[in-house]
Amino acid sequence: MRTDGVLMSNLLCILNKNAERWALLLFYTMLVATMAVEVLRREVFAYSSIWGEEIVRYAFIYLAWIGAASAVRERAHIRIDVILHYAGPRLKAAFYIFGDLVMFAVALVALIYSFETVMVSAKFGSVSHGLRISMVWFLMAVPVGFALVCLRLFQSFVRDLRDLRNGTPVYEGDKLFD
Repeated sequence: MRTDGVLMSNLLCILNKNAERWALLLFYTMLVATMAVEVLRREVFAYSSIWGEEIVRYAFIYLAWIGAASAVRERAHIRIDVILHYAGPRLKAAFYIFGDLVMFAVALVALIYSFETVMVSAKFGSVSHGLRISMVWFLMAVPVGFALVCLRLFQSFVRDLRDLRNGTPVYEGDKLFD
C-alpha cells in the first residue's frame, strides 16, 4: 500500500513533467474552439462578438508565456550554439550554466516588474471591455509565465550542476534537425 508521501511525490513528478503541456492544450483548445465559433457566427449569421476576440487574444497570450516556460524546460528556446559544437563537456556545461544564470536574472527582474502592472490594475479595478472580467486575470499571464520560466531555469541549473559534478554530458534538448 502506498503512503501519502509517495503518492504526493508521484503526483509532483507528473505535474513537473506535464503541467505546461496540459495548460498549453487547454489554452490552445480554447483558442481554436472560440475562433471556430466566431468564424461560423461571422460568416453564417453575419454577427460577431467582442468577447470571442478577447478570449482568443488572452488565450494566445497565456499560450505564449506558458510555451516560453516549456521551451526553457526542454532547452528548445532560440540560442546561438556554434561555439558549443567545439566545446568539451565541461566547457559546454559551464556555458549552459552561465546562460541559465543570466536568463534567470533577466526573468527575475521581469517577474518583479510585471507585478506592478497587475497591482495597478487591481488597485483601479480595471475590467476587460467584452467579458467584463477583472484585467488582473489576463495581466497575470506575464508574471505566471516568468515565474514558470524562473522555476524551469532553476531546475535546469540544478540538473546541469549535477551533470557537471558527475562528469556526464549536459542535457542539450531534443534536436529538431540534424
